[in-house]
Amino acid sequence: MKPELARTLAAADLRGWIEVGVEYGKGELAIKVPPGCRTLGMRETRPLPDAGAAIREALARPIGSPTLGEIVKAKGKDPGMVTVCIATSDITRPVPYRGEAGILQPLLAALHQAGVRRENVTLLVGTGTHRPSTPEEKVTMFGAEVAAGYRIADHVCDDDAMLVAMGRTSSGTEILVNRLFVEADVRIATGLVEAHFMAGVSGGRKAVCPALVSRKTIERFHSARFLDSPKATNLVLEGNPCHEESLEVARRVGVDFAVSTVLDRRLALVGIYAGHLERSHEAAYQQVKGFVTAPVEAEHDIVLTHGGYVGINHYQNAKAACNALPAVRQKGFVILAACERDSDMIGPVTYRTLLHLLKLQGWERYLEMLLAPAWKFTRDQWEPQMWGKVLAKVGEEGLIYCSARLPPREAEIVPGRMGWEFVDAPPVVPGVDEAPLARTMVQNAVVASVHDARWGGKAPSFAFVKEGPYVIPLPVEV
Repeated sequence: MKPELARTLAAADLRGWIEVGVEYGKGELAIKVPPGCRTLGMRETRPLPDAGAAIREALARPIGSPTLGEIVKAKGKDPGMVTVCIATSDITRPVPYRGEAGILQPLLAALHQAGVRRENVTLLVGTGTHRPSTPEEKVTMFGAEVAAGYRIADHVCDDDAMLVAMGRTSSGTEILVNRLFVEADVRIATGLVEAHFMAGVSGGRKAVCPALVSRKTIERFHSARFLDSPKATNLVLEGNPCHEESLEVARRVGVDFAVSTVLDRRLALVGIYAGHLERSHEAAYQQVKGFVTAPVEAEHDIVLTHGGYVGINHYQNAKAACNALPAVRQKGFVILAACERDSDMIGPVTYRTLLHLLKLQGWERYLEMLLAPAWKFTRDQWEPQMWGKVLAKVGEEGLIYCSARLPPREAEIVPGRMGWEFVDAPPVVPGVDEAPLARTMVQNAVVASVHDARWGGKAPSFAFVKEGPYVIPLPVEV
C-alpha cells in the first residue's frame, strides 16, 4: 500500500457512517458507507403461489396465438406424424424446466394431448457458441424422466451439415439456422426473460439467434459495430441493433409458439407468458422492466456494486460494472466487490488475451482495432469491449475491482485498479475463508474513494447497488 493511501485510511473519520450488506458468495460483507448513501434496489415482487397451475393456465390461454392443440391441427396432417422441436436454453441459464413446477412437463403434456407422439418431439439445447451439454447437465436441466424418454440434441454452431441457409438480414448477415429446428412442423422457443446488457432483455427471439445459429451469424450479432451503439444496453429494444438483428432472424425462421419465464433474485417463478413469440416476450419484458429498474435522479460520484450469483469469474463480472454506469458520473468511481468461483477466475483463454490487449492499448485503441476492416472477429471480443464502456466513463483510475481471490499478478491484464492496492495483506491460502480480507479490501477502497483529492474536500455523492448485476439504474427527469 502506498504511504499516502495508508495515511488517508488511518486519518479517516467514519463516525456517522452506516453499514450495508454487500453480497459475497453465499454471505455478505458488512461495509460502512457515508451517511448520505443512496441504495438502489429492485422492487419487491412475489413468487407465483402455484407455479404449476400458472404454467398450465398460460399454455391454455396463450397471448396472441392459437393453443398448441390448434397449432398442431392446423399443420394439416395426422397429429401422430407432426414433428415438434422445442428450443431450450443450456445449463448457463436457470430456466425452470424440470419438475411439476417447471414448464417442460405441462408443455409436453399439451403436445401429447394434441396427438403428438413422444418420438416426434426433439429438445434442442441452444448452445450458441457454448460447448454441448453433458448427460448429467441434461438430467439437471430437464429431469431424469425427460432426459431418458425424449430425444435431446445440442446445437453445434460449427456443424455445417446441421445448418440451413435462409438468406440474409437487412444488415447483410447470412442466416444459417439449425436444421432440426427449421425442418420441424412445430417450432417452439422457450427461455428466461431478464435484463441483458447488450440485447436489452434475454429470451424470446434470442432462443433462435444467437442460440441456434452459425458462428458467422453469432459474430455479426456480437459485432463491435452493433455493441458500440448506445442503444445496445439494458432494457432498450427500440433501435437496439442486437435486438433487431435477433428478431429479424427469428421472424425469418418462424416460431409457432413461445414460452417465456420471469424469475426473481431467488430464482422463484414470478411470471409466465406463452403464445405468440413477440407478444408473449413483450409481456414478460414489461414485467421485468417494472421491477428491476431503480430510478436515478442524478449521477453519483461513487457507486458500490457486486458481481452477484452470475459473477463466477472476471468475464461475468462485466455485467455488474456495466449495469452500474447509469448511476455514476463521468470520471467517478465504480467499486466492484467480486467473488469468483469458477476454476478459471478470469475466463476463457481468448478472453484473457483480448483483455490484456484492452489493458495494453486502452479502450479507444481496442475499439478502433475491432472496427478496423482488417480485424478478424475473435471469440469473446465483445466482453472486453463492454469493459471498455466502463473505462470510457470512469477511466482506469475510476474502476476498482476488489477480488481477494484473483492474485495480484493479474493486475497486468485486469482493466482498472485491483483491490490489492488497498490492503497490505498477502493472498489468502487456498482453503481459507477470504471474506475478511475481501471486506477489508472493499472497505478501504470505499474510504479512499470518498477521501480522494478530486472532490476538493467536499463530501462526494455515494450510491450502493444492492442487487448488483440484477438491478438496472434508470435515469429519470426531475
